[in-house]
Amino acid sequence: MVRTAVLLLLLATTLPATAGTAATGGEALYREECGACHLAYPPRFLPAESWRALMAGLADHFGEDASLAPATAAAIESYLVAHARTRRVRADRWPPLRISELRWFRHEHEEEVSPRAFRRAGTWANCGACHRDAERWRFDDD
Repeated sequence: MVRTAVLLLLLATTLPATAGTAATGGEALYREECGACHLAYPPRFLPAESWRALMAGLADHFGEDASLAPATAAAIESYLVAHARTRRVRADRWPPLRISELRWFRHEHEEEVSPRAFRRAGTWANCGACHRDAERWRFDDD
């Protein structure tokens, strides 16, 4: 009886930790590896096709070699695809490789961001220039 209770207690304490490990591990790897060079953008910003194309092209990632160990790349891609945008996306090319190519992004930014603010940011990819909580994936108007 005590043995059964101990086994059930062990099972109850280990199941929740293992259940979330895949997503948590993938997100942690993504934030660590990709966030070392730029903002690790929320996966929901791009569709799965975009994430697959980006991960397949890491040897020439916008002019940089961002190659990763195969297991690390696979874990990150799995996380990104699982959490990718599921609604239809409009972009000038398919699949879009930059968030700034998406029509919703341009609609949100091009009319609202002054030339001075854009010069200060330097690039559309510099979310943190205007969104103080960008690292935490909070993009409320600042």
